Amino acid sequence: MTQRYLIALGSNVRHHRHGPPPAVLRAALAELVREGLAVERASPVIATAPLGPSRRRYANAVAILATDLPPDALLRRLKAVERRFGRRPGRRWAARVLDLDLVLWEGGAWSSPGLTVPHVAFRRRRFVLEPAAAIAPRWRDPLTGRTLRQLLGRQLLARCDTF
Repeated sequence: MTQRYLIALGSNVRHHRHGPPPAVLRAALAELVREGLAVERASPVIATAPLGPSRRRYANAVAILATDLPPDALLRRLKAVERRFGRRPGRRWAARVLDLDLVLWEGGAWSSPGLTVPHVAFRRRRFVLEPAAAIAPRWRDPLTGRTLRQLLGRQLLARCDTF
């Protein structure tokens, strides 16, 4: 049974073959297709400030994938693609050539060792919400019931309150 997922893509390190981070994200989407995953829709790439100790700006995007894989099998596939692009286990928040996160699943919530869907931090991450609301504004967070557009609006309002 085909299922749809929202994944987040990020890069802030140039790849020796694919080039700068925006090109890395485009190459990663092409690799996901070669892996047998249908990319139904992809957002434009946006440039964002880094979180944590990295000083390099990120290229970020999201995509909607369709596959017969359950969430944990999709995560394994995403991590294999990251490794092929040169991602190595290491420091959390460090610079990376490719980061692929499973954010939402149309099947609702999922929890297994090493995976929680929806992604635990996506509601606080404008670099995920902004491109996600652009391509899937009516997708709902299964835990809050809010749409991606509503979550982005709340995030933007929260930022305004801090000024």
